[in-house]
Amino acid sequence: MKIEEQKELISGFKHLELLANQVVEGFISGMHKSPFHGFSAEFAEHKIYNIGESTKHIDWKLFAKTDRLYTKRFEEETNLRCHLIVDNSSSMHYPKLESNQNFYESKIGFSVLASAVLMSLLKKQRDAVGLSVFSDNYEYYAPEKGSDRHHRMLLHKLEDLLNQPKQSKATDTITFLHQVAEKIHRRSMIVIFSDMFQDGDQEALLNALQHLKHNKHKVVLFHVIDNEKELNFNFDTTPRKFIDVESREVVNLFAENVKDEYNKKLQAYFKNLSMVCAQNKIKYVPVNVGANFDKILTTYLAEKQMFG
Repeated sequence: MKIEEQKELISGFKHLELLANQVVEGFISGMHKSPFHGFSAEFAEHKIYNIGESTKHIDWKLFAKTDRLYTKRFEEETNLRCHLIVDNSSSMHYPKLESNQNFYESKIGFSVLASAVLMSLLKKQRDAVGLSVFSDNYEYYAPEKGSDRHHRMLLHKLEDLLNQPKQSKATDTITFLHQVAEKIHRRSMIVIFSDMFQDGDQEALLNALQHLKHNKHKVVLFHVIDNEKELNFNFDTTPRKFIDVESREVVNLFAENVKDEYNKKLQAYFKNLSMVCAQNKIKYVPVNVGANFDKILTTYLAEKQMFG
């Protein structure tokens, strides 16, 4: 079931887990049509013993029944460790939604639902998930775990991000990407949701992204943007007052007078960001909030297949 078909079924974000699970179940049911193979929602309790491995966890009772050697795979031996990073600065709470819009059509809403969907997929495979939230400070950190209690704790935190929109919270992406990198020691998939509106030089941002790769982590950046206003700067011809949601700085201007120059500079910034990611083997995923949500699932599965 596509997410557009669920708008009448679920309103608001109080059913975040239900919505995420429906998106995942609808997608898994169509996996036989997908080019991504190897995805399994089942948990394998045993794996075939390979010569040279430790014999400590061989299941001898199963050997007596099957005449084949298997080792026990314990619940804590996860297939993947994943750490989700969500930018919760004020700019992420744009655009302000109308009453007939869904919560996931804002940047923070998209990031929250996407995180919940990834968590649901990972939970089905008994993978461990952690979460970091930052704005002008490191708001929240939870290490990677796979328990049901941990899963619900993270869902509750994600819902809080929607319940408590940030007022005048700046972004310090560079500082907190470095701090997250210091906390994650075991090889993991790191998934970032941010609009990447960061003051400072590009070299510093490059260093922060490189730091995330230092332990051979697989890094995915979901660059969430409202294309209509933030990228294309599509406003009418009337004079407007633009207010920076983070610094509260006010600028009065006619949008049409600066549109071409604004668009040129932003396109150059996004292109450079994409190149930086490519140079560092970071998967760069530009996301136009309000567009088709389903693509995040195929993107995730592609990354899952590449992680090894």
